[in-house]
Amino acid sequence: MNGIIKIHNKEYKTVALRVTEFLASPTHKEWSIETDLISDGTNVVMKSTIKDVDGRVRGTGYAEEVRGSTNINKTSAVENCETSAIGRALSAVGFGGTEYASANEVTDAIIQQTAMNASEELLNYNAAVRQHIASISAIKNAIADADL
Repeated sequence: MNGIIKIHNKEYKTVALRVTEFLASPTHKEWSIETDLISDGTNVVMKSTIKDVDGRVRGTGYAEEVRGSTNINKTSAVENCETSAIGRALSAVGFGGTEYASANEVTDAIIQQTAMNASEELLNYNAAVRQHIASISAIKNAIADADL
């Protein structure tokens, strides 16, 4: 894997690739990446700041994760959130490639959307079963009694 992931015909860089490029860049050699935990409750919020050699802020990135919203956020919401914030801050200073969001962020969004769609389908199915339970029971009983 080269750190570039194609999603919906767009190329996204991983945060790991962005950090690697940033650290290898001679023009940003003495710049820093700093992170701050803004909120650590049900919702985790992180801020990442990119500073130049003189300590001037050159880019910031924020991220938010909901604890337990995904498998990774059950155990590592802070770490996941920090990675996203760093990726966004690096985009702000030119290390985003063609897309501002990182591959990590887009993948997480797709997973969350898929889970929401599956939940909605299950709720619709359950509502339909409740609405037609009498007919379903009658059909099941007729099949069991060979009374077709």
